[in-house]
Amino acid sequence: MAFEVIQYNRVTWTNIIRTMPEDVEYLRREYPHFHPLDLEDLMSTIERPKLDEYDDYLFVVLQFPIWDPVRKLSRPSEVDIFVGSGYLVTAHDGKLKPLETLFRQCQSDESIRQQFMGRGASKVFYAVIDYLVDYLFPMMYKIDAKIRRLEEEIFMVNERRVIQDLALVRRDIIALRRIVQPQIAILQNLERIDRAYIREELDVYFGDILDHLNKATDLIAYHGEVVFGLTDTANTLANLYTNDIMWILTLISVIMMPLTLVSGIYGMNVMLPLAESPIAFVGILMFMVVIALSMLFVFRRRGWL
Repeated sequence: MAFEVIQYNRVTWTNIIRTMPEDVEYLRREYPHFHPLDLEDLMSTIERPKLDEYDDYLFVVLQFPIWDPVRKLSRPSEVDIFVGSGYLVTAHDGKLKPLETLFRQCQSDESIRQQFMGRGASKVFYAVIDYLVDYLFPMMYKIDAKIRRLEEEIFMVNERRVIQDLALVRRDIIALRRIVQPQIAILQNLERIDRAYIREELDVYFGDILDHLNKATDLIAYHGEVVFGLTDTANTLANLYTNDIMWILTLISVIMMPLTLVSGIYGMNVMLPLAESPIAFVGILMFMVVIALSMLFVFRRRGWL
């Protein structure tokens, strides 16, 4: 079993990292009123965010993003929370740093325990969600820094690399939106509905968390719009670069066509003018040079060069 328990006054906080069947059995013995389906959900890592309400406790499933350096993508990390009168149970994979930080602070610091656990389990419940939501903003700021860097590089470095980096950022923004958006309905429920085991004055605090979450989703949407615009600009620049290359290649092809025709004619095994002349080769070369220069002159006059 990988769980720890903090008890302060009449509040018990049980923190479970990487839930095992033994942990579920422990909770079943300590809290026999927990619904069996909720306990089964602790073993799943693919639960969608939800809120199950009972007469004497809440079961909440939330997801928050963590950075995966291998895939270069934010992926969801789940936290399952039971909250009732005098107790809080959190179960997660140990990768949510804000939750781990808050638990360690409460474990080691008497003043922190008094601040968060001295006013009931609902205050700790609020603090856990508040810490996790606030942790979204450093991730938003990192994305903003990436976008600003790409804005500066878009006219300076290889378009292929910039487009690839923009695609990675855009994929990360889509992942963040998919993770963060479903939490809004849960916070709205916590703010609006009164429950006997959650202190009434916390409604305002949950409203503040909801404001922060809405701000985070607005930032995600804004970053998505900026990345979309930068991607469109980068694609336009890449198309212009490709068009320049095609223009040069087309110009070379057009100039080579009459030269190829002349060389092909004089390559035939038939009697042609100047075929017996000792200066035939030089003459043909000069004629081909005149054709090429004449075509370049015409292109220049028409503004194609």
